[in-house]
Amino acid sequence: MLRVGLISDTHGLLRPAALDFLRGCARIIHAGDIGDVAVLEALATLAPVTAVRGNNDHQAVLTGLPETAQLELDHVQLYVLHNLKEMAIDPAAAGVNVVVSGHSHRPLVEEREGVLYVNPGSAGRRRFKLPIGVGELVIDGREVMPRIVELDG
Repeated sequence: MLRVGLISDTHGLLRPAALDFLRGCARIIHAGDIGDVAVLEALATLAPVTAVRGNNDHQAVLTGLPETAQLELDHVQLYVLHNLKEMAIDPAAAGVNVVVSGHSHRPLVEEREGVLYVNPGSAGRRRFKLPIGVGELVIDGREVMPRIVELDG
């Protein structure tokens, strides 16, 4: 079994509760709008990090991040991007099992055409009245169990 932590839209704020939740993950995925390279550095002390650039990642070191990432974890194909509306592939046709995104600040777990879409929501500053959250994927062979956890604001 493999536990993958999901975080997005930190906008430079890495909450202690988010770090606590991500502790023990085998890998962490940050779906963009990181805000400060220090966020990635702190996450990297917990597990290897895969991160993509968000539309607000203007810090020089962050502009070099890719807009998308594709990785295979325990026979599961994941595709990561910040804004789901900018997806340039057909994930089902590309053999992707899970799409991880951010941007909207709205938590989402939804299956479409056999592809699981997960947005952990925003772990940074509260936007409007949306929850503050993080997520995880527990991967067991080809089975993926997603979970979103709301953090205290």
